[in-house]
Amino acid sequence: MLEAISRYGARIISNTEQTIAACRGRGELIQGPQISEFERAFEKFHGCGRAISASYGRMAFFYLLKAFDFPPGSEIVFPALTFWVVPELAKVSGLKIVFADVDPATYTLDPASLERVITDRTRAVVPTHLYGLSCDMDKILSIAARHRLAVIEDCAHALGATYRGRLVGTLGDASFFSFQTLKPLNTYGGGMALIHDPAIADRVAGFVSAEKWPDEKRVLGRLGSGRWQRRMIRPGVFTYTAFPILWAASWFMARPDVYLWEKIRPLSPLPDSYIERYSNVQAAIGLAGLSRLADWNSATQAHARVMNEALQGLVGVQAPIVPPEQTHAYYQYCVYGPDRDDILRRCIKRGVDVEILHVDVCSQLALFGDAQGKMPGAERAADAFQVPVYESLTDEQVHRVSDVVRDVLVKKQEVSRV
Repeated sequence: MLEAISRYGARIISNTEQTIAACRGRGELIQGPQISEFERAFEKFHGCGRAISASYGRMAFFYLLKAFDFPPGSEIVFPALTFWVVPELAKVSGLKIVFADVDPATYTLDPASLERVITDRTRAVVPTHLYGLSCDMDKILSIAARHRLAVIEDCAHALGATYRGRLVGTLGDASFFSFQTLKPLNTYGGGMALIHDPAIADRVAGFVSAEKWPDEKRVLGRLGSGRWQRRMIRPGVFTYTAFPILWAASWFMARPDVYLWEKIRPLSPLPDSYIERYSNVQAAIGLAGLSRLADWNSATQAHARVMNEALQGLVGVQAPIVPPEQTHAYYQYCVYGPDRDDILRRCIKRGVDVEILHVDVCSQLALFGDAQGKMPGAERAADAFQVPVYESLTDEQVHRVSDVVRDVLVKKQEVSRV
């Protein structure tokens, strides 16, 4: 059977199990010195701000909103294309959610749309560096300054990406990062806030320190779940487990993977797992992973260049655009092509698992009401498909992915000319 390649890859430090065992042996699985060491290393990596860890990236954002203490009912602007949990937590915080459109060429917040939705009640904007590419931050920061808005960067996909020589997360008033298993830095869950105002940082630290510590069962369960995920997406395992289901479903135009997605739902009250602290063992894994981040990102970028070359010259196909003076972390490599769903089926039938929408067109979700208006940029961006270029692919696998995707697209062009 042809080895199948998963759409997802996890970044893993080679001594994960030894790191876990060492923390457990020292009695530092839950509490320990690696938490503050990881936070200080994160600050040093970015060259500014105060880093404060949290149970999730989304909770780092929640604490930031509480610390900024916006008046109840204040408006906060998000790109229409983002992960639903982030605006939902702003709603839980008592804020009114407003969506602005995205630029479909970059998938990121459109500054012109942002300016159009600002009112005298707007207090903040959350530029989402989606799929690993920075927003157009000069324009966004200029708009925010004119309207006296706080800027909270969503860097969940983009750790290590740059905008005009500066790392994402260092450009606004504060930022937050996710360390979920498939993110640029994997600590099997958790997140980080990076804050520039010492008073805001002190308030965030107070909110975090007031939370309970997770119990050992919860932490070991999180690590076990991550271990299971990373094993399931290895080609040798994926080929004989999840892939046959996807392959069979592709013949019937079905999408069984949707059952793995987090259910869209109100988050009030907050789930128990949210309101706890980040564990020491996760911080120890993060500390080791942070030292490898540049190499991981470089490998992913090299794989993206292979894909760029494969797609070059194909009519009606658009590879990711990287504006001048920006770097892309390629959390997802997004492509526009003709008849997306048919492309996906053809790639899957040849052993390459590709994906459609990784986040949500939130302006279309009932969770946020139906008065947001049309978002043509976000709706166009939702029509892209995402090709695996993650760092753990071998050179042979990357070339196989690029060959399959190119061949499928070429055949689609040939059929369209007939």
